[in-house]
Amino acid sequence: MDKYKTLVERLKPGEELVSALQRIAFEHNLKAGVIVCAVGSLTVAILRMAGANGSTTIEGPLEIVSITGTLSDTSTHVHLSVSDANGKTTGGHLVAGCRVNTTIELVVLNLSAEWSFDRKIDPQTTYMELDPRPAQHRRDRYEVK
Repeated sequence: MDKYKTLVERLKPGEELVSALQRIAFEHNLKAGVIVCAVGSLTVAILRMAGANGSTTIEGPLEIVSITGTLSDTSTHVHLSVSDANGKTTGGHLVAGCRVNTTIELVVLNLSAEWSFDRKIDPQTTYMELDPRPAQHRRDRYEVK
């Protein structure tokens, strides 16, 4: 049996991207996932830029030109870049409120057989940071036989 699985889903017009990612993670009991790709478009993107306190709204239509992130059924951390009709590209931390325009073809690699992606406050950064842990049900892998 393969230890890694892929999740493939098409997001439809009007769907909110953050909610869709959270729904997918919850429905698949995803303990550790990585976005492989998301090809599609948005009517609006809401991003938080590096070091900024607030978010920036970018009106579309917009093409998704890059996306990367980690997902679990308890958290998401995703960065997104989009380009407008003139090719101007803007990227940042994905914030709730992004709406699918025509489609998003989403592929997620499920690493839950080996990992659990939790988050905890990092005293140095003061942010909720990734706390990856080997999955409990994989303990037999580390036993000496």
